[in-house]
Amino acid sequence: MRKRYDLYCPVAHALRLVGERWALLLVVELMSGPKRYTDLADALPGIGTNILADRLRDLEAGGIVEKKKLPPPAASRVYELTEYGQALKPTIRELALWGARSLGPPNDEDELFPGWLRNALDMALASIAPPGRFEFRIGDEVASIVDGETVAGPVEDPDVVIEGDADGLYHMFVDRRLNCMTVRGDRARLKGLIEAAPEHVDLPVPA
Repeated sequence: MRKRYDLYCPVAHALRLVGERWALLLVVELMSGPKRYTDLADALPGIGTNILADRLRDLEAGGIVEKKKLPPPAASRVYELTEYGQALKPTIRELALWGARSLGPPNDEDELFPGWLRNALDMALASIAPPGRFEFRIGDEVASIVDGETVAGPVEDPDVVIEGDADGLYHMFVDRRLNCMTVRGDRARLKGLIEAAPEHVDLPVPA
């Protein structure tokens, strides 16, 4: 059940639509394209099937998500963002950047969900990336930015390939350090991407 606030306020209204636990994370998952119910359940371990069903129902009622049946041979029912839901992307990007200021780098105990790299590149860097073909190989994940658009997997003839782990990727963009990653190709182009990234502000990491 969505919370109601006794306020005529656009922020209160927005929170009524997407402020429940898991709601925005479902929107983030759907930013990369339509997903089946089982895809969403797998991508968000711990959500619980009853909560997932409730949140999807609420997001549909709010005009943020809609159900669609894929054509044969798939013929699967999927959930996808409406145009209204897609309009949340700039807001989620700013929220992600704000959260990253105090999140700190990932450690060995942090579980990164499949597809996290593409989501991170899309949210934080794609819209401000200079022209070029940037391929990232981070752990088991491969994703690229091509002229401001994110692509799952490698690309043909990348201008620069960046390889390493999630901790190194964090320090490359937050601390502007290149010595924690392996870089092949046009370092000047990569430097332009790093310099375009939002400035980091040191804040205490919450317990």
